Amino acid sequence: MLRIGIVGAGLRGRMYARALGFVEGVEVAAIADASDAVRAEAGQALGVPTYATHAEMYDRERLNAVIVATPDFAHRAPAVDAVRAGLHLMIEKPLATTVEDAQAVQQAVGEAGVECMVAFENRWNPAFVRVRELLDSGQVGDVLSQTARLSNPYSVPVSMLSWAAHSSPGWFLLPHTLDLALWFSDKRPTKVYAAGFKRELRARGIDTWDAIHALLTFEDGTVASFESLWVLPDSAPSPVDFKYELIGTRSALYVDEQEQLVRSLADRFTFPGTLTPEVDGRPRGFPAWMVESFARRLLAGEPLSPDVEQGLLVTRIAAAVHYSLETGEPCPL
Repeated sequence: MLRIGIVGAGLRGRMYARALGFVEGVEVAAIADASDAVRAEAGQALGVPTYATHAEMYDRERLNAVIVATPDFAHRAPAVDAVRAGLHLMIEKPLATTVEDAQAVQQAVGEAGVECMVAFENRWNPAFVRVRELLDSGQVGDVLSQTARLSNPYSVPVSMLSWAAHSSPGWFLLPHTLDLALWFSDKRPTKVYAAGFKRELRARGIDTWDAIHALLTFEDGTVASFESLWVLPDSAPSPVDFKYELIGTRSALYVDEQEQLVRSLADRFTFPGTLTPEVDGRPRGFPAWMVESFARRLLAGEPLSPDVEQGLLVTRIAAAVHYSLETGEPCPL
């Protein structure tokens, strides 16, 4: 039996726990969360022991693996302590929000000899899996250009994330598209330049970036451009505006993840979410498939991917984006 503990009992942590409950040979042994209210709600909903700290959970439970689903900036301590305890790890993206913290996790994983997977969930997203298959088939040719837009309305930083001031669109959203660009290009990134602004969210008391535009250059001179905003109108038809364009020497690919097959016109026009449904009482869709893959690979003794090295590279690029935002200068990688 693979016994997994979860650090962070918010929406993601509870979704992972519920998805793992359907994987044979897996037991969600316990959950840790610093919030008394969140911890109590999760314990009642999931029927598992709860702890106020990850350290207490690691000490008192017989665990084989841990999932870190804490806010972006709070990954280092539960991750490093887990691998030092000999536990395999899945950690939410980004690996960390500083290069120093990401390196600490990478070093701890290497020294402990455990497996670590960074939760870049779009590697299980059918649209992007298909893009990777088309690239592998040779139909697309050499990747020349990639353009990604991944944005949220105001409601995400203002209402959904109590810790938005400790993050940014560059940490909450950009790692998704950076990972895809690296996965699709198979090339070494060499330089990044970014521009953005802080205005509307700062006026609402949240000191973070409203919008980020970044340009990533690869070793062969090809480029990828990224746009991530936290200031779309709350009347937007979907809480996630996600579009991806890839141009190759033989063909071009276009992915639109915003309109999800269903249109609803009631008091306003919306795209009801269909990519991560609940079917027969169990979470489905690519986040659930990702955590199920994590568990099944561990049960089979298979290596985990995307690994801690990929997580560190994405954090390095995202940190360089923020450096370029602050200085107005390109940042070599």
